[in-house]
Amino acid sequence: MPLYQMFCIASHFREYKHIKDLVTMSAMHVMNEGGVVRNIQFSGTQTLPQRMRRHKQYYTVGDYWTMHFDTSPRTLRTLAGMMRRDPRIIRWTMLKLGEKAEDVVTSPEQTVERHLPTSSSRTTSWSS
Repeated sequence: MPLYQMFCIASHFREYKHIKDLVTMSAMHVMNEGGVVRNIQFSGTQTLPQRMRRHKQYYTVGDYWTMHFDTSPRTLRTLAGMMRRDPRIIRWTMLKLGEKAEDVVTSPEQTVERHLPTSSSRTTSWSS
């Protein structure tokens, strides 16, 4: 299953319940379809860079959150449909990070051992 990242801006409510329900709904949809949710990160409430319009309303403040997950492309399409219909969502985007987790994880660089030339090898004779 491919690894995806969903970045989402939700409308801000005073109660934490709305964002919790939205994140839970998204994660449960992925898991119920056989996917794996790897990470959910809430980035906080921030002023939007510009006034945004969604579902005939204007927004100036939003709650930012991301979710990393593995799922099938079919489930990704149904999740996008849910985001499109949900009135709490202002903007979202989904990025494909890789086909499998090994594509995303970078291996540590191996140190190459270098031997500096010794003083005896540096001397050259200029004989004719």
